[in-house]
Amino acid sequence: MMIREVQLQDLPQLLGLYSFLHSNAIPPLDNGIEGIWRTILNDPHHHIIVGVDGDTIISSCVLVIIPNLTHNQRPYALIENVITHPEHREKGHATALLNYAKQLAVDSNCYKIMLMTGSKKESTLAFYQRSGYNSNDKTAFIQWLE
Repeated sequence: MMIREVQLQDLPQLLGLYSFLHSNAIPPLDNGIEGIWRTILNDPHHHIIVGVDGDTIISSCVLVIIPNLTHNQRPYALIENVITHPEHREKGHATALLNYAKQLAVDSNCYKIMLMTGSKKESTLAFYQRSGYNSNDKTAFIQWLE
């Protein structure tokens, strides 16, 4: 598997992979989604990292670097949308992507990376713990907006 950041032509494949996140339907490729896509690609703080096998995206995660006025003005990072295609799971792909994301955060002088998961599966929680994340230091809250 090769790891890289997304490219303009990757949108259809990425959306297909995202369909495995919470059973998301693949949205139509219209002006709205293409505008969001270009905004993401042009944001130097927004990184969509993909694992590619041949020409196929099999795994992905998002890393966003957030400028900050505290902690000696060091930024922090947020990881979201960690997904591996079901046919390619348990082969270390997500671990490799999280390690790549961590290196981007280190290279950006971040002082922490935050990751939240909606999963309650012990195997998923154990995976994140093995990847260096803990659920002891902070308490996460979420408010859904409609």
